[in-house]
Amino acid sequence: MSTAPFIRPQLTLPNGADKLLLHSCCAPCSGEVMEAIQASGIDYTIFFYNPNIHPQKEYLIRKEENIRFAEKHGVPFVDADYDTDNWFERAKGMEWEPERGIRCTMCFDMRFERTALYAAENGFSVISSSLGISRWKNMQQINDCGQRAAAHYPGMVYWDYNWRKQGGSSRMIEISKREQFYQQEYCGCVYSLRDSNLHRKSQGRPLIKIGKLFYGKDESDE
Repeated sequence: MSTAPFIRPQLTLPNGADKLLLHSCCAPCSGEVMEAIQASGIDYTIFFYNPNIHPQKEYLIRKEENIRFAEKHGVPFVDADYDTDNWFERAKGMEWEPERGIRCTMCFDMRFERTALYAAENGFSVISSSLGISRWKNMQQINDCGQRAAAHYPGMVYWDYNWRKQGGSSRMIEISKREQFYQQEYCGCVYSLRDSNLHRKSQGRPLIKIGKLFYGKDESDE
């Protein structure tokens, strides 16, 4: 079995751009993405806009974990609005849609629209997101939403790099354990929390406890 250290590929931004606005959904998903970008010497800024995350306690924990990691790497962090009323208004009529369905498309659209707007107003011609690294997500759905948002602004590109390849998903977990990131147990929205708990209840498993589980820590440490 090979023990050779992993050598990261040299990444370059589309169209010769010199900086990136990276939408971040959470620290665990962003860890590998950030370190990959950092290793290539790319100038980037984190944009945290996730009004879907519910309840607020969960939102604040996820945001603070992301800020902690950004500060560790000296990366600028933009803390955008937590406009949950807007999100719930857009989600009306989609409360019982399945994961990866039209409600998720709405959610990605909303977050990428705000990301692209900030990028346009602040001199970024390339945007991307950490969302696609998760195997629980539909990468094509995410890329479609990102590209649709970028298309509103001439010259803007959504960078659809596949962060999962070459062991990216495995390193995401390794970094999460190393950093002892908060380990969220559902995607983020109130409907995801509801459905996750319904599934757990059907299996006789304990319901989700907000703020209790961290990567790399035993249950006895919680």
